[in-house]
Amino acid sequence: MAKRRLLLMLKSLDIHPSSQLDLLSRTTTPRVLGYLENRRKVHEDAINFCQDVLQKKVVDWQAICGNNLSQDSQPIHNVDLVVTIGGDGTLLQASHFMDDSVPVLGVNSDPTQVQEVEEFSEEFDATRSTGYLCAATIGNFEQVLDDILYDRRTPSNLSRMSICLNSQLLPTYALNDALVAHPCPAIVSRCSFKIKREGHPCSPLVHCRSSGLRVSTAAGSTAAMLSAGGFAMPILSQDLQYMVREPISPGAAYSSLMHGLLKPDQSMVTSWFSKDGVIYIDGSDASYSIEYGDTIEMSSKAPVLKVFLPHHLLS
Repeated sequence: MAKRRLLLMLKSLDIHPSSQLDLLSRTTTPRVLGYLENRRKVHEDAINFCQDVLQKKVVDWQAICGNNLSQDSQPIHNVDLVVTIGGDGTLLQASHFMDDSVPVLGVNSDPTQVQEVEEFSEEFDATRSTGYLCAATIGNFEQVLDDILYDRRTPSNLSRMSICLNSQLLPTYALNDALVAHPCPAIVSRCSFKIKREGHPCSPLVHCRSSGLRVSTAAGSTAAMLSAGGFAMPILSQDLQYMVREPISPGAAYSSLMHGLLKPDQSMVTSWFSKDGVIYIDGSDASYSIEYGDTIEMSSKAPVLKVFLPHHLLS
């Protein structure tokens, strides 16, 4: 087996900044502080464990912290595999610097413990990481890694979303979703949109006042889209799902157009009619400012992301 080149992207160990911990120490119980310190320790142990495993393998590897990356960072090239250690957020962050040439394996370093959630339920929410897209934990990391290195496991192609602002392609592809909204959530977002197929309109022009417009991929359909009343899509679907968030008095003719699907040969073209706005990509990790009169076009015409997925998502 030829020596592989791996890049480890790590969620920062500074999960709770010192300023936040100082505030928490004055407002929370020792049990809560102990829980937070345990979370940091679990994540640190997972990083050390994965690095110890890699030391035994015939691979060259380098570790970087996700906090050291910005929208201006260079794309990830010249490696055979990216391994993210954190949760879905760390994998999403890595995806913003990857094309379709390098696969990624997510390691959930801090899985939710059901017993712990029940124990703390009267004090706070002790839910940890969901790790929906992560195929590994420290419990199976070495086995999953060996399966990848010896070509016993193949990555899946997850659809991503391309976003053009005033006909200029944004450098960040969305793996989960994009939200177009006013930067202040209490201010109404005003926009109009229509759906096009191969450049020609195939829906009416819909005018809406709302708290924003969200468009998700299949991978993102189980996140904010599902929480807002959308539906989960098959993980390998190439469709996009859109929803107008909290529309203000939608007309009867428009109500059925506030939520729907975009097929791979379709795109959504949105005109923005508020003074200020932001396109948030995969949460707040990547964002782009927009202003009155700007046009945003979203479609699934983007490079896929090759991801080693948990088996249960493919069954």
